[in-house]
Amino acid sequence: MALLRGVWGMLSALGKTGADLCAGCGSRLRFPLSFLCLPRWFSSTLGRYPKKPLSSYLRFSTEQLPILKAKNPDAKNSELIKKIAQVWRELPDSEKKLYEDAYRADWEAYKEEINRIQEQLTPNQIVTMEKEIMQRRLKRKALMKKRELSMLGKPKRPRSAYNIFIAERFQEAKDDSSQAKLKTVNEKWKNLSSSQKQIYIQLAKDDKIRYDNEMKSWEAQMIEVGRNDLIRRTMKHQTKDDNTE
Repeated sequence: MALLRGVWGMLSALGKTGADLCAGCGSRLRFPLSFLCLPRWFSSTLGRYPKKPLSSYLRFSTEQLPILKAKNPDAKNSELIKKIAQVWRELPDSEKKLYEDAYRADWEAYKEEINRIQEQLTPNQIVTMEKEIMQRRLKRKALMKKRELSMLGKPKRPRSAYNIFIAERFQEAKDDSSQAKLKTVNEKWKNLSSSQKQIYIQLAKDDKIRYDNEMKSWEAQMIEVGRNDLIRRTMKHQTKDDNTE
């Protein structure tokens, strides 16, 4: 039953209602994340699920982020998040209570709506939903993690020599399909001499240095705002050793 509470998130992430996922699919709906077909009652039930209320801090952050962004258009999201965290810590308890009370009220309304919807389902329908929701929750968790890291300004991973070559050459076959383009680029990569490939290998090494430097700076910012859960394991050990000395 607890799994049902997170169903609304997948459709929100996709930006569609359940019925939109597979128009004209007959009496059964194609599940977009597997090879299974789901009954239409499954889709319509998902579409009615309410949005989970934001916590008091997330509610505050959602209000403050566009305000700070407007005042500091050139600031990185990670810098704005750090500022919001600082403002929240310094916020008087009386003002925090307003956000906490609003969250409690929304949470009660959310639970009532969830219970109302679940009462309309048969036991077999609930079992079916719980089995399929597992895959959706995993997919949504990965998607939300990616969005969070992007919002926090995490540096892009370094590219390989082959990926740099693809990005450079992919536009040459403009009139071909994506599959044909990739095939053409693969053939060109295979035909490169060792000295020609060395150029892209060096570019990849430079990009790796860029990534390492940016990650060190980003992880230092994450430590300052209390997000040690986002720090790489090697960085955690290094920080612990520095504190010991």
